[in-house]
Amino acid sequence: MVVVDGIDPRTGKGMAIEIADGVIAAIRPVETTATTYLSAGLIDLQVNGFRGFDLNAGAVTPDILLSLCEELLSVGVTTWFPTIITASEASILQALRAIAKSRADHLLVAEMVVGIHVEGPSISEKDGPRGAHPLAHVRPPSIAEFERWQEASGNLVSMVTLAPEHDGSMEYIRGLAARGVLVALGHTAATPEEVYAAAEAGATLSTHLGNGAASMLPRHPNVIWAQLADDRLTASFIADGWHLPADTFKSMLRAKGMERAILVSDMVALAGMPAGLYQQPVGGSVEVSPEGRIGVAGTPYLAGASLPLSANVAIATEMAGIPLADALLLATRNPGRFVGGRGRLEVGARADLIRFEWSQGEREIKVRETWIGGEKAFCK
Repeated sequence: MVVVDGIDPRTGKGMAIEIADGVIAAIRPVETTATTYLSAGLIDLQVNGFRGFDLNAGAVTPDILLSLCEELLSVGVTTWFPTIITASEASILQALRAIAKSRADHLLVAEMVVGIHVEGPSISEKDGPRGAHPLAHVRPPSIAEFERWQEASGNLVSMVTLAPEHDGSMEYIRGLAARGVLVALGHTAATPEEVYAAAEAGATLSTHLGNGAASMLPRHPNVIWAQLADDRLTASFIADGWHLPADTFKSMLRAKGMERAILVSDMVALAGMPAGLYQQPVGGSVEVSPEGRIGVAGTPYLAGASLPLSANVAIATEMAGIPLADALLLATRNPGRFVGGRGRLEVGARADLIRFEWSQGEREIKVRETWIGGEKAFCK
């Protein structure tokens, strides 16, 4: 039996969590002198890279996955989806095989990586909604190609982001949903009618809503209003202070409701790297600012997401004016519903936990310890 004590973010009072056989055996209030909070581990459904490790630049190796797991533990992530973006089928298959091999070789990877997110390749061909995805590899949806993904990954592809305006999209969505795959709408210029049809066919998520859309939209109707209005869609948001203005994020969160919203990092490989100029295969000269913002050098344009989920949690409290406990739910319980019920701080739940420090106004929760299945995997 292991006992971990700290501050309950929901009450501000002390609590002790008893862990046995990898699960939470009991939670009880206690008097504590601890200055650290306790929470379920963070769950990130969209990670492209971190601290120099890249899942979308050339050949992915099993060791890259292990390194990413180790780095993510330090920022409190206990479950995550490696995210492979639009590329040739050969490139996607290579990455999927490497992820599957890493899970087979490394217990830590198998514990943390419970699914893969393929973002594309059936997204909008239009500049703007397509974002940084390469136009040359955008293509219509294909169940036959999806089946090849699953063969390569050992059936690990658990989430697919697509634009529902492609011919054949509704049949594709129905096929994925029937296979238990999460279908998300993103990087899309769909009409409201296409959004609603996709939800009817089985789509359940919106990927980084408010981004991956045209910079100029009709006042109404438009693709964002439709996704906000449809209660069948849970929306993910990047709450880093750069991808969405505070008033936009606050309004969107209110529209979706706390139960139908999640936070994602959407980090790229330059996230967590020192400030400076970097030459990238896509995007050319990219600048990481002292604050961590990643932008195309000499322009106002973003070149990727730079902050870990732990920072998104902290920044969300200020952007949306919500308590820490609510921001944590957006990064634990809510995404956990899509990964077998992980992310719950309750008796009987898997003991994925973090201990962290945070004060109002700080832009990141400072993770001090991380547990995976009741075992301490990171300590600072």
